[in-house]
Amino acid sequence: MEALLWILLPGFTALSSGLLAWFIMQSRMEVKLAELREQLAEERGFVDAQKATLRDSFDASIRAAEETVKRESFDNFLAELKVEQRHYTRENRMLLQNRKSLVLQERMYFRNIPLSDWIEHEILLDDGAEVERLVQDMTVFDKSVVNIAEGPRGRKQLA
Repeated sequence: MEALLWILLPGFTALSSGLLAWFIMQSRMEVKLAELREQLAEERGFVDAQKATLRDSFDASIRAAEETVKRESFDNFLAELKVEQRHYTRENRMLLQNRKSLVLQERMYFRNIPLSDWIEHEILLDDGAEVERLVQDMTVFDKSVVNIAEGPRGRKQLA
């Protein structure tokens, strides 16, 4: 029996030391795997944060480009609005009176398309009144609104 014990004891020791080494190696692999998973989670979080930042900045740049294009197209539209103006003098002769008046007609255009009918104003003229000065002062359409080239932004673009 003692011989059997001397034969089985080294086998049992080898088996138990093998199992012990296997458990130790298994726990070391689990620790390394946990470390790698932690590192992977950090990297994935960093990549997701970068994607979100890039997406936000890309969306902001697209919105800014769209706003710029809209503003420029509206400015171009307003720059193409023109006012055509014509005037003439009219004399009304009544029995003893001779009335002289200035007739001012204006209409608004987009490129070569009229946007309005002729709008007519009749101004009574005094003797010696300057017709050209009256024509320049009187207008139906506000020039600062209609002609964008004369506005503060238009001067920068034309210069």
